[in-house]
Amino acid sequence: MGATNYHKQMLAIIAELRERGERPSLLLHACCAPCASHELTFLPEDFDLTVYYYNPNIVEEAEREKRYAELERLIDAMCPTVGLIKGEGDAERFLSLSKGLENAPEGGMRCVKCYALRLEETARLAAEEGFDYFATTLTLSPLKNPMILNEIGEKAAEKYGVKYLPSDFKKEGGYAHSIELSKEYDLYRQNFCGCPFGKRLPR
Repeated sequence: MGATNYHKQMLAIIAELRERGERPSLLLHACCAPCASHELTFLPEDFDLTVYYYNPNIVEEAEREKRYAELERLIDAMCPTVGLIKGEGDAERFLSLSKGLENAPEGGMRCVKCYALRLEETARLAAEEGFDYFATTLTLSPLKNPMILNEIGEKAAEKYGVKYLPSDFKKEGGYAHSIELSKEYDLYRQNFCGCPFGKRLPR
């Protein structure tokens, strides 16, 4: 049995929404401007989109603020009607869940727990604020496992009673498109996820 194609699942949901003439609200978790750029070119066509910047793994405040400022600048330039919510820093939550996993490899259990923290908080906020769907830009990265991310998203959706929009945003040239957009808008492209443990790993 082949791997689940989350990109096709997303396209099928969008096609069904169009057929029914529905335009639901979507809370999109974003890790940074480059990873949100591709999604901003098409999601606003079918959703009332709000971007949620919540990344407690970025422990350094200056780095976290720099990435938020770039995301804000990009949204203002590309699609100013899209909403933007700035989440709490919550670095202590991330450091607490990372205890004993400081030396775990990139993509290992520390990262999985970090994904869950960010997606659960997005799902909680989506439910609290009455959004129809939530999703994450994390699936754009070629370094992140879409199966793990989507399974976490589906569990968070069930926990908080809100719909999860499956995705694999890197598909059909999504990641390459984000690089092009980063050049076009002169975006800051960081070379690490943001956490102090990933920063020291060899690239």
